[in-house]
Amino acid sequence: MATYNSLKKDILQINKDISGLFLDARSITGTSDHTFADWQKTCDAINSQMSGEIIRVAVVGPIKSGKSTFINSLFKGEYLKRGAGVVTSIVTRIRNGKKLKAKLLFKSWNEINSDMEQALVLFPSLEWRNENYRFDIRQKKERMDLQKALISLNSEHLISNGARNVNNILLTSYLKGYEKIKDMISLETPTSQYENELFSEHWTFVGDGSMAVYLKDVQLEIDSGNIDSNIEIADCQGSDSPNPLHLAMIQDYLLLTHLIVYVVSSRTGLREADIKFLSIIKKMGIIDNIIFVINCDFSEHESINDLKSLIENVKEELAIIKPSPEIYSLSALFNLFKAQRANLSQKDRLRLEQWEKEPELTAFSDSEAARFESSFYNRLTKGSYSLLLKNHLERLRIVSFGMERLIYFNQNMLTRDAHSANEIVEKIKKHQEGMRQIELVIKNTLAGSTKKINHDLKTDIERFFDIRSGDLLQGIIEFIRDFKVSYQQYEENLKAFGFPKTLYLVFQEFKQALDTYMTETTNPEVIRFIREKEKQVHENLESIADPFDVMVQDAIVGYNDMMENFGIVRSFESPERIDLPDIDTIKAITGLTLPPAVAYMRYTAKIKTEAVMRLGFYTVVKFFKKILKKPIERKNEEGILALQAGVLRMKRETERSMAFFFKDYQENIKFQYMYKIVEAVSNSLYESLIDRFQAYAADLSNIVELINDKLIDKEQASTTLQEMAITTGKIEEKINTVCENIRTFALADI
Repeated sequence: MATYNSLKKDILQINKDISGLFLDARSITGTSDHTFADWQKTCDAINSQMSGEIIRVAVVGPIKSGKSTFINSLFKGEYLKRGAGVVTSIVTRIRNGKKLKAKLLFKSWNEINSDMEQALVLFPSLEWRNENYRFDIRQKKERMDLQKALISLNSEHLISNGARNVNNILLTSYLKGYEKIKDMISLETPTSQYENELFSEHWTFVGDGSMAVYLKDVQLEIDSGNIDSNIEIADCQGSDSPNPLHLAMIQDYLLLTHLIVYVVSSRTGLREADIKFLSIIKKMGIIDNIIFVINCDFSEHESINDLKSLIENVKEELAIIKPSPEIYSLSALFNLFKAQRANLSQKDRLRLEQWEKEPELTAFSDSEAARFESSFYNRLTKGSYSLLLKNHLERLRIVSFGMERLIYFNQNMLTRDAHSANEIVEKIKKHQEGMRQIELVIKNTLAGSTKKINHDLKTDIERFFDIRSGDLLQGIIEFIRDFKVSYQQYEENLKAFGFPKTLYLVFQEFKQALDTYMTETTNPEVIRFIREKEKQVHENLESIADPFDVMVQDAIVGYNDMMENFGIVRSFESPERIDLPDIDTIKAITGLTLPPAVAYMRYTAKIKTEAVMRLGFYTVVKFFKKILKKPIERKNEEGILALQAGVLRMKRETERSMAFFFKDYQENIKFQYMYKIVEAVSNSLYESLIDRFQAYAADLSNIVELINDKLIDKEQASTTLQEMAITTGKIEEKINTVCENIRTFALADI
């Protein structure tokens, strides 16, 4: 049976064959280049779209669930190395290629300094900094002073919610890795490549936290495994990373993907973190694109029944979020070891031999791995991708049909006298003018529709992001205002560590809570809203297509009737209207992507100066209370009051920052994304309606003029046209065959 890639290869060959006809046609003197301009443009666009098409798969799951091992097993080798922990804010993207290649994209100096500025907000002991200038890691004095400040922090500042403070890890890693990596960084986004025998050198960067923190993106090409070259598989950060920005980055990548593979470790089963992340995916509206892999650890299960019991439990729990989840249970490490048997260490070889003594477990894993592999490509290449193949093919059918008509017309003209030929050409020109009027009506109507859609979108988007009436920002503001600080809890910190360090602790707690709220609540809601608007745009524009389709059909019927009256009779089956691609396909073709969610999470809180001034004010008040013999309510009263004032200022500043960033994000959504979506869908619909006119719009006057002026060799032209007619016949046969293969492929069981 035909596969997706074989069908794609066939269509690209048909495209090449049709393009070759243009060269043959130009060899007939008088057949001008502009006759084929639109057809050549169509062929070039199809070739570009199909050649550059990338199908993206995101492999997600919690830390230590076995994501990297699973991907290594797909490529049958140890290519991915585990990252550098919670500071590694990268998605590693892998494709099959002709050779081993690792391309590392580093952050620029501006991006690095911006990261550090964010982590330094309200950082205590920054007297060494000039607040009028941004932090610059390239300055030796600033690096040394920051290093001293980090050393001076106590355990309370290094631990947040039972884990190491993300900001302190980030700052420490940047400082530690500076000397090792400084020569590779620039003001732009620098890259480094490691090919073939040097491929493994990229592990130095991804495996060392102090160097991985400087990375922005990792792209790998691997000449192994059965993964097609147009499929990109991404190894995402752990979904339970303590850094909410990592979750936001995963969300941004998930919006580009066609399939999500969620990996669950059989050691732990489904955990609370899994349920939380899957709920976020569901809120985003992309839960239908997910399949599950239970990564089996044979050492954790005494028998096949024990493993199957766990699988059933996981299935029941998943069904609460996604009914009838698609689950595959296999050992990624077992598959990897089998593929690497000849190169295993003694320890790993012994593990493999031990597992192979458990035939029920290994047979079950092998069966599930085969089931996964057989359905993996079908999940990626059916549905909208089958429709896209069909659309490409139908557009080529229209071009082929137009060439066939042009050839047949010119053959007929060669047999006529000048008067008869001129009469036919004049009538055809008048009819083509009527077709152009229909095109103009369709174009103007679509322009009016898109204007109204944009107006409605503007209203909906501004209402959604409105700080007064919109639920989104109101929810954020309510969260900020309702955030409770246990001042009594921080009283001892004030006494032991002083006001600046205590304020820093409070800010870290607040920022972590707000970032988490943003990634778990705000981001999914924004994505849900945008996807809803995309769907409305597609449906609104598609709804106006049918009346115009009737107009197009009537014009074509009239044209054919006219030609029949002139005795140019041949049974040409008029091409059907091409279906409008779905919104995700249109976005992929045009390269449109939603502005990243992390953009509006880069807020700041410039509150430290005012908070410290408040502390001075309350200290003076306490002094006068002592002089006037008024009671002081409790120890550290001035510190608590200043802390309360600092928190209030912190909340107000954060509210203002959120309002500013969302206003900017709102404008980006409108002008850089949704309006362009409307334009792209409108253009796609226009093409689907008008494409058939291409077959009837060719300039047919040139050959008649040349006949009149006796500037054409009729015999030579007739021979060339006959050869072209044979070629178009073969092309049409190929198109029909591929069309039937696509239909069979699309209907085959997944």
